[in-house]
Amino acid sequence: MKKLVLGLAAAAALSFAGGAQAQGYPTKPITMIVPFAAGGPTDIIARIVADNMSKTLGQQIVIENVAGAGGTTGITRAVTAAPDGYTIAMGHLGTFSAAPATYPGLKYDPINGMQTIGLAGGTPILIVARKNLEAPDLKAFVAAVKANPDKFNEAHAGLGSVSWTTCTLFKGILGTPKINAVAYRGTGPALNDLVSGQVDFMCDQIVSVAEQVRSNTIKAYAIASAERSPALPDVPTTKEAGLPDYQIEAWNGIAGPKGMPKEAVDKLVDALNKALNDEGTKKRLLDLGTVLPTAEERTPAGFAALIKRDADKLTPALSAAPKQ
Repeated sequence: MKKLVLGLAAAAALSFAGGAQAQGYPTKPITMIVPFAAGGPTDIIARIVADNMSKTLGQQIVIENVAGAGGTTGITRAVTAAPDGYTIAMGHLGTFSAAPATYPGLKYDPINGMQTIGLAGGTPILIVARKNLEAPDLKAFVAAVKANPDKFNEAHAGLGSVSWTTCTLFKGILGTPKINAVAYRGTGPALNDLVSGQVDFMCDQIVSVAEQVRSNTIKAYAIASAERSPALPDVPTTKEAGLPDYQIEAWNGIAGPKGMPKEAVDKLVDALNKALNDEGTKKRLLDLGTVLPTAEERTPAGFAALIKRDADKLTPALSAAPKQ
């Protein structure tokens, strides 16, 4: 009997060990750092995607908002964390592609110093203006800005933000980098002053401005994408509106520290794919005006290529721009 009991105990121990081994990553909640305040575009997209990813992974992805320095504070914390797969980040165009040219002392390398997971969604950029600005369309607006750049005030959400980054590219294309720029502590305050007519224009993500455009509290001149957005079908593309060189899309994607275990990377990629294929999650993202990424962009290699492509596009304009 004693031998039988010992045998059963040994079998149970082996079974437990095998089960634990089979369980693998993740065995505890995962922290996803969002490098901006709660309620912004990146935070909203992160929460939508993480909610579905958590179901696939069998562990909760906990959102932690770590704002500061145009998002670079939070990304620095994420990509310098222990590379065990339990700390990742949802960054964007500014924190990954624009940051090296914006912050010379950046403490991370988005091209070679982190583990990309995949793109979560694209967010088209709109050129928007106060409702009562006299220029009726983009051609008239561009002509007015070129003629009198010092008479226009541009609002942005701070150095390194998507609004600052994309409007800096816009001004570089126009050859008018010295437009008065008014920095705010986030998109919300900047947009509030645009609605009230305190500033003249801004460039920002469709997620941030679509509701104001629909309600006619601001005007939209163009969307800087190849096609019109189903969320704002009446807004022409920059090509249609006469500025074909201005093509830029903000985006949100997931990355973590370099050296993460392959199992963790693979499972996070799989969970991201399943989230983006889920009908409920897709609807929530599409309702915001988000562009769903291609199959290649959802992979680590595809996302890494996107980061480098946009870094190459933005660096000349950002390096030359006044840091205001």
